[in-house]
Amino acid sequence: MSGGRQRLRIIGGAWRGRKLSFPDLPGLRPTPDRVRETLFNWLRDIIPGARCLDLFAGSGALGVEALSRGADQAVLVDCHPAVIAQLHGHLQTLQAQGATVVQADAVAYLQGPPQPFDVIFLDPPFGSGLLSPCLALLAERGWVAAPAWLYLEADHRTPLPPLPPGWQVLRRGKAGQVGYYLLKCGTAAGQGSTP
Repeated sequence: MSGGRQRLRIIGGAWRGRKLSFPDLPGLRPTPDRVRETLFNWLRDIIPGARCLDLFAGSGALGVEALSRGADQAVLVDCHPAVIAQLHGHLQTLQAQGATVVQADAVAYLQGPPQPFDVIFLDPPFGSGLLSPCLALLAERGWVAAPAWLYLEADHRTPLPPLPPGWQVLRRGKAGQVGYYLLKCGTAAGQGSTP
C-alpha cells in the first residue's frame, strides 16, 4: 500500500524526470523542486566531478540530484532505517555509480574519520538545534575541501548560527518557511587539505 509514501522528481541531468518515493516520516521534507532548481543553477559549474556529502539525506533529493548532474561521489547519511532502505533501493534502480549510503546519526558521523568534500548539503530537521554543531564539526575536523560549497536549509524565522572563520554566505533565498543559503567555505583552522 502506497499511502505512507511520498514522491519527488529528479529535475535535471541523466535521470531527469525519474520519480522517487520516500517514507512519510515526521520532519522529512524534501527540498522543493523550485529551490533545487535554483540551488543546482548556482552549482552548475561545481557539481560535475564533485565529491558531495548529503547529511540528513532523507528523501535523497539533493544527493541523487547531484549524481544525476555528474557528481563523481555522493555520500548520503541518515539515521532512519526506512530511509536507508529506500535510498539503497533507489540507487540500485538507477544503477548509480559513486554513491554510498551510511546509516548514522549526522553528528556521530562527523565525529568519525573525515574525508574532504567539495559540496556539502546540510538540511537538518527544523528546530533540532543541529546546524551549529554540524557546522563546527565540518569546519574543525577536515570534512571541507579548500575551497568547498555548503548548502544549508533552516526555518527562515531562525537566524543562522555564527559561521566558522573564512566561511561566507554567497546566496540566499526563501520559499514558504524554508530559508536556504549557499556558503563558500574557506580554509579554517584545523581543516584538512585537499588531496
